[in-house]
Amino acid sequence: MALRAAAATDPIPRNRYQQPVRGSAMTVKPPAPPPLPDELDRLLRRLRMPYVRRAAPDVIATANSQRWEHAEVLRVLLAEEAAGRDRATITMRRRASGLPAGKTFDAWEDAASVIPKPTQQALQTLEWINRAEVLVICGPSGTGKSHFIEALGHLAIDKGRTVSWHTLDSLAAVFRRHRADDSINKAITKLIRSDLILIDDVGLLPVSPDAADALFRVVDAAYEKRSIAISSNIHPSGFDELMPKTMATATVDRLLHHAHVLITDGQDSYRLAQATAGKGVKPLT
Repeated sequence: MALRAAAATDPIPRNRYQQPVRGSAMTVKPPAPPPLPDELDRLLRRLRMPYVRRAAPDVIATANSQRWEHAEVLRVLLAEEAAGRDRATITMRRRASGLPAGKTFDAWEDAASVIPKPTQQALQTLEWINRAEVLVICGPSGTGKSHFIEALGHLAIDKGRTVSWHTLDSLAAVFRRHRADDSINKAITKLIRSDLILIDDVGLLPVSPDAADALFRVVDAAYEKRSIAISSNIHPSGFDELMPKTMATATVDRLLHHAHVLITDGQDSYRLAQATAGKGVKPLT
């Protein structure tokens, strides 16, 4: 029996496994299945199988009415538990990533971007993450840099990867927080456990010494071990405008060695285009 995957926030619909009543204009609401026996409910709670516990009354009622094999009942219940745990893991990883909500590929307009469509599609396979490669997207504000790398982050989580999202300010905050007890190396090691590290809006604001130091440490620690995706208002070759030249050279050397560099110059600001067309706000009535 094929199972339909439900959204993480959706409860399992009542009688989702029962066949619809045919040949009648009226909608017949089937009776609620009997609850689980108390002992079985306690065992499922003890074994921490909440999704089996939730689905079992409907599954058992349907199995009885349709005379399922015992193995099929077990398969359906275990599939519910596995799917429920997968949904919960994705929700937990998305929350832990720190990613802003909303910037996914569902809201992405690929035709409006100057990034070639084949390149967009190749990056969405996420194979470059398996190879611990780097993605750098640089260009003016409003050209979709942040949206694209954040959408890649959400996609990576959906595909079972771990992701962490940062700005230079948040990296600097981590650096300062752990400098007091000399645990910076431990913090950086924890940070690069993620399969994909996103660093957003580099070059948009002046870079503090702590932020420059933190950026170098993250790039150095992740080099050939983890993937980094950076959105930047300036090309990495200009990072010596943001940080000391020696540190910039070492950072860019490691960053670009295995990097895909995309430039969004020549594209008008998407935000400005929407504003000019009157699409940036809801009309007042």
